[in-house]
Amino acid sequence: MKAINALYEAQKIAFSPFVFQTAYTMIELGILDALYKSENGLTMKEISEKTAISDYGVKVLIEMAEVSDIVVRTAIDKYDLTKTGYFIARDEMTRVNLMFTQDVCYKGLFHLKEAIQNGTPAGLKELGDWKTVYEGLSVLPEHIKKAWFEFDHYYSDNSFDSALEIIFKDAPKKIFDIGGNTGKWAIASTKHHPEVRVDIFDLPGQLKVAKANIDQIDSIKDRVTYNQVDMLDPNSEIPGGADVYWMSQFLDCFSEAEIEAILLKIKKNASKDSRVYIMETFIDNQPFPAATFSLVATSLYFTVIANGNSKMYTSTAMKYIIDKAGFECVKEHHLHQNSFHTILEIKLK
Repeated sequence: MKAINALYEAQKIAFSPFVFQTAYTMIELGILDALYKSENGLTMKEISEKTAISDYGVKVLIEMAEVSDIVVRTAIDKYDLTKTGYFIARDEMTRVNLMFTQDVCYKGLFHLKEAIQNGTPAGLKELGDWKTVYEGLSVLPEHIKKAWFEFDHYYSDNSFDSALEIIFKDAPKKIFDIGGNTGKWAIASTKHHPEVRVDIFDLPGQLKVAKANIDQIDSIKDRVTYNQVDMLDPNSEIPGGADVYWMSQFLDCFSEAEIEAILLKIKKNASKDSRVYIMETFIDNQPFPAATFSLVATSLYFTVIANGNSKMYTSTAMKYIIDKAGFECVKEHHLHQNSFHTILEIKLK
């Protein structure tokens, strides 16, 4: 890269919050939508008329969007979306990531240096007074809660159909859903098989949400039970009796030492015939660079907002922890079709 180009790239980083807020504001004010729906682009005056935004407001936003490759000026002095602008305006992954960044992370990221230095989620105070974000999920303001759960579900829901085929290949009768969150897996698995029973293990706030969702479905609600447990409590236990121990996007919420401790809790009471399934979006198992970039960025959310000590892991790192805890990985299932996920199937050594 030539020095002049490197300097330009450095300025993009220096002013990156300006670009982000420009894109967010153009979405919120309907400018990107208006450009998307136009046949041949719009003049600044036409944008102003369609969105009821002042000429000045349109001008500063469009000029920033143009130098950021979000819009392009056409030969007839109109503005239209670039390919990048199209994805910002219409791509679901981009929308979910952007709203998660804006509503959940943006203010908290200001405290990243403090979080790194102290090993605590220093930015969490922008959302509430909790030790971890998980304690406060159920009481977050609605728009923040919406952004968090849309982000969480986007990176899990599209994997469930494939995951169910893998988990039920040995016809389990009892599943322990560790970190059950809103109950989506419990709902999916009990609908998938008419006899399977699911025990959810989670914090009180999450259990309340999960129970509210599951109680609406008469055909499954009697096959789900709820167990309040804090995995970070050294005295907490995970009982035996399950055919399958299921953890979906759960272990990335913990440090390496905490993951090992959780696996040891399972090991203590699990039978030698039990299977443990860990589903994660591993950094090193992504087919596209956009997904890898998104996951690496998400690690900083864990650093500054969630808990201060976890991250998105590589499959290599997770397998190392699994081995340390006395398990062996018997199969690695890659769910790359419409999914970002890998399922590690493990059992006691």
